[in-house]
Amino acid sequence: MRTTEHRVSVAEGIDLWVEERGNPAAPPLLLVMGANAGALGWPEELVDLLAARHRVIRYDHRDTGRSTAAYDRAPYAIRDLAADAVAVLDGLGIDRAHVVGMSMGGTLVQLLLLDAPYRLRSATVLATSALGAGLADVAGTGALPGPAPELLAYWQTMGADRDREAELDWRVEHWRLLSGSALPFDAAWYRAQEERAMAHAGTVASPVAHALADQSGLDRGAELAGVRVPTLVVEAPEDPVNPPPHAEHLAATIGGARLVTVPGMGHALPPVVHGQLAAAVTAHTAAADAGTTVG
Repeated sequence: MRTTEHRVSVAEGIDLWVEERGNPAAPPLLLVMGANAGALGWPEELVDLLAARHRVIRYDHRDTGRSTAAYDRAPYAIRDLAADAVAVLDGLGIDRAHVVGMSMGGTLVQLLLLDAPYRLRSATVLATSALGAGLADVAGTGALPGPAPELLAYWQTMGADRDREAELDWRVEHWRLLSGSALPFDAAWYRAQEERAMAHAGTVASPVAHALADQSGLDRGAELAGVRVPTLVVEAPEDPVNPPPHAEHLAATIGGARLVTVPGMGHALPPVVHGQLAAAVTAHTAAADAGTTVG
């Protein structure tokens, strides 16, 4: 399958590594990954399934993968990462795209729904919470549940100085915690994923910049009722970061959104969920392109 790499400038002195895969004439689909994760957070198998219908674009956020490490010299806000997604589309000459966001990527997609809806053919968000809720509840006044306590405790060791093998062990255990307990956990698969991510980035250090970035401007959940872009919310019922009823709340908050559940899915993308997830996304994008709805 055709794959092309690019460097896209999103701000002065800041370039992002971008990859596109599939037929260049197919409807474009932009994948937006979560915090402290780059393009390879989208597994190859899932990208290939999506690229059967789409021109799939995935990219490394600032301070991840092969993109510019910018935070130490030029601190930025989470909302700036949403502007980066638009800049990626601009850099590839794409007027409008289907957009899929996971975790923090889902937060960024919600900002795009509010600030750049004219650039979106459709939106899909998964393993995420509504603006102003969950990890985006900057004021800390929401009633929805937060991340699991054991996960919060584990995050305190993120970014610690570890050698390659210790870092791989840390990341695999992190994925075990993120995955939940409903589906079998394949430690070898996750280890191979992280080995590829390390090789891609050229470092064994965990990215941490997004945990430090300014979170102001995310308390905009009330505005989501006015969204008119076709939006799909994918519920991951075993997600320990945004546990139920976060997805249900988000689907009810976004104007006209539709909710689907991938049984057993946690805050991770193991092979067992790829087929159902890709089918849900492509059915949604096909319906949006045809101007119809999925029942």
